[in-house]
Amino acid sequence: MTTGKRTVREGLVVGIIGYATVAVFYAVFDFLAARGGLYTVNLLGRAVFRGLRDPAVLQLPLPADPGAIGLFNGLHLLISLFIGLVVTWLVWQAEGPPAQARLAWLTIVAGFFVTIFGIGMLTGPIQNLLPWWSVVVANALAVLVAGAYLLRKHPGLLHRRAMGEFVERRG
Repeated sequence: MTTGKRTVREGLVVGIIGYATVAVFYAVFDFLAARGGLYTVNLLGRAVFRGLRDPAVLQLPLPADPGAIGLFNGLHLLISLFIGLVVTWLVWQAEGPPAQARLAWLTIVAGFFVTIFGIGMLTGPIQNLLPWWSVVVANALAVLVAGAYLLRKHPGLLHRRAMGEFVERRG
């Protein structure tokens, strides 16, 4: 299999892993908060696709909107697949020369923080129902689970990276 096809396949898997991890996190989060398993997805779907913006209304129980839930899940999946493809491409770049590897890792780390900041800014009006800490935890879990998958696919990646820096410093 060519490197391009392998990168795309791994990227799609990484995207699905990230999507599923965040979805399961929020299902558990909503269950533990006694709000029902799809509360956050319903809330986000209504906010994104139905124009629901009044924070006072969000304090009340909202009936499930299957259309908004489906649309938001589709959007979340598409964004996750895109992120998975980009991250996987960056991981392949990280296997290159040290300067290229450093830039790839820096981009991955910066992307994590940009994602957290972007979601936090977009969900500002509903922050009391979707707190920043939950966005950070959900995305950190997605990074850990998807990262474990990528490390299995690229077993020497961290070792090569660490050894590359060691050799650079000694040289």
